[in-house]
Amino acid sequence: MAATKTEGRAPSKANIELFSPTYFGACALGGIVSCGPTHTSVTPLDLVKCRRQVDPNIYTSNLSAWRSIFAKEGIPGVFFGWAPTLVGYSFQGAGKYGFYEVFKYYYGEKLFPNANKTIVYLGASASAEFLADIALCPFEAVKVRMQTTLPPYASSLREGWTKVTAKEGMGGLYKGLYPLWGRQIPYTMVKFATFETTVDQIYKTLGKPKESYNALQQTGVSFLGGYIAGIGCAVISHPADVMVSKLNADRQPGESGGKAMSRIYGNIGFRGLWNGLPVRIAMIGTLTAFQWLIYDSFKVSLGLPTTGGH
Repeated sequence: MAATKTEGRAPSKANIELFSPTYFGACALGGIVSCGPTHTSVTPLDLVKCRRQVDPNIYTSNLSAWRSIFAKEGIPGVFFGWAPTLVGYSFQGAGKYGFYEVFKYYYGEKLFPNANKTIVYLGASASAEFLADIALCPFEAVKVRMQTTLPPYASSLREGWTKVTAKEGMGGLYKGLYPLWGRQIPYTMVKFATFETTVDQIYKTLGKPKESYNALQQTGVSFLGGYIAGIGCAVISHPADVMVSKLNADRQPGESGGKAMSRIYGNIGFRGLWNGLPVRIAMIGTLTAFQWLIYDSFKVSLGLPTTGGH
């Protein structure tokens, strides 16, 4: 199936011209709103997941982990690492959603107008995530070090950033970039392509054009499509997620990325790459669903069409 002419063929109710710089800027802002707060809200899950990935024996269960952390440190301990999460994933959200809309338009409308839609979604999302991760990586490095070391490597984003750069230079903030790409690019390709395909299928199953449903119903479809996409995202990206946590916590000074990954894999084996998967499925499925709901609700609030279903 050739790539269809996307939202640009439908008139916008806003004073924002579709596929203009203002439109793409609005999409980037929607990405910030949808990604930064949602990732921050699941910091307690992420904290326990990261620690169990690095040391499977540290807690007997997720519930016991939260009880233990809360008893010792209270709510601040449960949400430890929220600051680098909020800042990093806000930057990443801007790039992920903003550049996705840019690349989807240029790949599907300008460069390859007869290309298969799914290929366009995959290419646009991969290109967007490649750039978005460059912004995310320094904050992810600080977050993982804070969350996976006991006692904590640092107590704040500023302290963690200063300690890493003082000891390792700016390169220390990017030593996990390749595995981050390995985790996030397949994740985002599944997230966007599955979402777009799922939303299309939902409207086909409902039997009416997308435009015949009101804004609340359309954003409900976005939520359902996002949850389905999130399950696939969690599974396909989990081994790389484990490796990112291990590398940031256990990579030796001067050790190459390949050598570090080989050493870590030798220690944990194939099964170790799947530590914490059930928690991540719950986290990412819910996270992705709410991200799409918030993103499309934000677009609707500006009078712009929701994503997919064309």
